[in-house]
Amino acid sequence: MYWNDEGYLLGKNNFDENSVIIEVFTLDHGKCSGIVYGGSSRKQKKILQIGNKILINWKSKGENKIGYFTTELIKPISPIFFDDKKRSICILSAASILKILLPTKQVNKNIYLTFEKMLNELNESHWINLYILWEISLIKQLGFEIDFLNIKNSAISFNDPIKANENHLKIPNIYINKSIKKITNQEVREALIFNKNLFMENFIIPNKLKLPSFRNILEKYYS
Repeated sequence: MYWNDEGYLLGKNNFDENSVIIEVFTLDHGKCSGIVYGGSSRKQKKILQIGNKILINWKSKGENKIGYFTTELIKPISPIFFDDKKRSICILSAASILKILLPTKQVNKNIYLTFEKMLNELNESHWINLYILWEISLIKQLGFEIDFLNIKNSAISFNDPIKANENHLKIPNIYINKSIKKITNQEVREALIFNKNLFMENFIIPNKLKLPSFRNILEKYYS
């Protein structure tokens, strides 16, 4: 079996002395994993940076057999922000969230395109706002919906709590007024905590998963 696709690198692990197993989120084949021979070489290490957009050629002896990848770099994402700790952690946080929450081999172009858009806008000055809004968009696309518009029209301010499952959560200001570009560290932290609670209650805890450490590190930057 053979196919090729574009995708973003979500994770990688050593397989043997020279090879690695990578996990990628592709446009037309969903989240997939496979072996890259020579993946630990200097040339491949430059390509296989978490968040980079790559061209993937996949081969396997069968649908349920382990696949083998060859890769080419389409667009470097991570190297652009190597000197920016917050943006680098943001990329790692987003990639690790998708890695644990996306089902294998299930195509979801909407999630793919919103993830791509967020990565392409990381150079914006209000990038953390865009990341926060990406998280809430992902939560909705995964099946948990909060209608912030109706909340606002019902005269419930962002300081008032809403009930999500059995928890009462404070609505962050950024969800009431998405045009705001300048928000304080405290407001960023409140929004990240709000999103984290939704991830935990609806996806992490029910599926006995663990919130990625990179997501916790990102939140700590705004404490």
